[in-house]
Amino acid sequence: MRIGYARVSTAEQNLDLQRDALKAAGCEKVITDKASGTVAARPGLEKLKEQLRAGDTLVVWRLDRLGRSLRDLIGWMTYLEDEKVGLLSLHEAIDTTTTSGKLTFHLFGALAEFERNLIQERTQAGLTAARARGKKGGRPTALGKDKRELAVRLYHENQMPIAKICTMLGISKPTLYAYVRADEAAEKAA
Repeated sequence: MRIGYARVSTAEQNLDLQRDALKAAGCEKVITDKASGTVAARPGLEKLKEQLRAGDTLVVWRLDRLGRSLRDLIGWMTYLEDEKVGLLSLHEAIDTTTTSGKLTFHLFGALAEFERNLIQERTQAGLTAARARGKKGGRPTALGKDKRELAVRLYHENQMPIAKICTMLGISKPTLYAYVRADEAAEKAA
């Protein structure tokens, strides 16, 4: 029996494309997950393990639906071989029920991990270069107590447009309003 597995990383993403491709490939069942590939506990994968039997073929749209790292994929491959279950990846055209399919699987897995490592290295190099140029990443730092009080005072004085207060202090309008609400709550509590 062919059993399909489809996964999307977020609840907003749609499984239809994968599900349709798996059905077209002859899958009698399609098990799904809506979780990031980095999340180890995926209910669909556990259900998949319960349903796969010797002689079945697990069909995935792409290898990265099954595992995010070469280690994950090799772990799955070992598990499937031990259970005498084949693996068919539609996108990469890999069929591990054949000798050449097993070889191709291992090559694609190694290349995918190599690509991820290159992306990480480029990202790290870009961050290092940006820091060397004086750029800071991440969330902006919060204003100190004096500047928060100044922001609230300027807001209540009504002498300056809100946009100008925000620009002058380097904060957004929602941040200014949050400071005002916090100040009003503190006054009520006092």
